[in-house]
Amino acid sequence: MRVFLAFAVSLLVPLSAHADTPKPAPKQPTTAEQLDTLFNQLAKAGSEEDAQPIESQIEVLFLQSGSPTVDLLMSRSQSALKSGDTQTARKVIDSITNLAPDFAEGWHVRAQLQMAAGDDAGALISLQKTVSLNPREFNALAHLADMLEDYGDKKSALTTYRKVLKLDPTNDDVNRAVRKLSREVEGEKI
Repeated sequence: MRVFLAFAVSLLVPLSAHADTPKPAPKQPTTAEQLDTLFNQLAKAGSEEDAQPIESQIEVLFLQSGSPTVDLLMSRSQSALKSGDTQTARKVIDSITNLAPDFAEGWHVRAQLQMAAGDDAGALISLQKTVSLNPREFNALAHLADMLEDYGDKKSALTTYRKVLKLDPTNDDVNRAVRKLSREVEGEKI
């Protein structure tokens, strides 16, 4: 009987030791998974006001390059912009696009600096690069559509604005632009 009891106790020890083993932490969603979730929420937002916090979260994720060096340079370019030093910001952004040519937000910030400097041709190229790297970059798409409209390519502008609305349907400015351009490009519907 004692042998049986000792044997039974020995069987329980590994089970109790196993019970004390910590459970692995739940898996954190990847950036892509987080973006998918946020874009689903954005598509269901009831108003532009409801969409704003979701847009902000998406923009924060877009700024994550995956490289500590690029992220540091990006924060330095933002600091330079806040202090009004556009020359330094431009040099830092140029370094980012050279160092990480597949980082869409580097190209997007570069386009914004180019637009501010009156370099529309350069801005168009940088915006096209941005949306080719990140087709869901709704702000870059909206900037691109604005520029296309300004230069008279209303059909392409309308197509691009509609891409923005597929991503961010509550954007009032883009909705107004689509209504206006659709009348101009496609005519009045009967």
